[in-house]
Amino acid sequence: MLSVQRKQQILALLAAENQVMSRELSQRFGVSEDSIRRDLRELAAEGLLQRVHGGALPVSAAIAPFETRKNVQISSKQAIARKAVQLIQPGQVVILDGGTTTTELVRALPADLAFTVITHSPGIAVALVDFPQVEVIMLGGQLYRHSVVNVGATVLQAVALINADLFFMGVTGVHKTAGLTTGNYEEAGVKRALAARAAETVVMVSREKLNSASAFAIGDLSLASTLIVDGEPDSAMREALQQQQVALL
Repeated sequence: MLSVQRKQQILALLAAENQVMSRELSQRFGVSEDSIRRDLRELAAEGLLQRVHGGALPVSAAIAPFETRKNVQISSKQAIARKAVQLIQPGQVVILDGGTTTTELVRALPADLAFTVITHSPGIAVALVDFPQVEVIMLGGQLYRHSVVNVGATVLQAVALINADLFFMGVTGVHKTAGLTTGNYEEAGVKRALAARAAETVVMVSREKLNSASAFAIGDLSLASTLIVDGEPDSAMREALQQQQVALL
């Protein structure tokens, strides 16, 4: 079998099973694990999968530039936002992550809902200017342009002083074994720190992020209290969420 044919079959298996292991692929195709690892390296370089220890996972489609992501799965993000807004109670302290889904959450807010928002996203802070009942606390730091959020030591110092009711977290991938992931090391650290300072972490997941992974781990599925998903997760994902005691909306 030619390498190009083997790669096509690897991608087909990955789409069907949401995970492939190098050893199993080696046995399946009758080639060395070195050959399989080379195939995976080349597929990863083309952006077609995410390599992990021992194999590969589907790559997240949510790592495109911010302007591109604004036009991806808009109706899905809006449906998630409407459900998320229902979780916010008057007077609460709520951390809002950056990203296109949390932008839709802001747009879905009732005009008379009074609560406090803490955010490290300049875009989210500016969008809340039109909501006079919402007090906005902005966490400053170095701007990570891809996600339009602040990252770095200054953000982490400020996060340590917070006790919030809810944290609405954006991710680029949710996978039963890889957990919650994103595409930037510093951003993953900020998300992890914010989750540690909230009583509940709500992860909002549009369809293209399910059963996929990015390079940097935020944490296991258990980091989330609740997962809001537009659509039906497969049985394996449902079982993983149930085992980790993550509520599914």
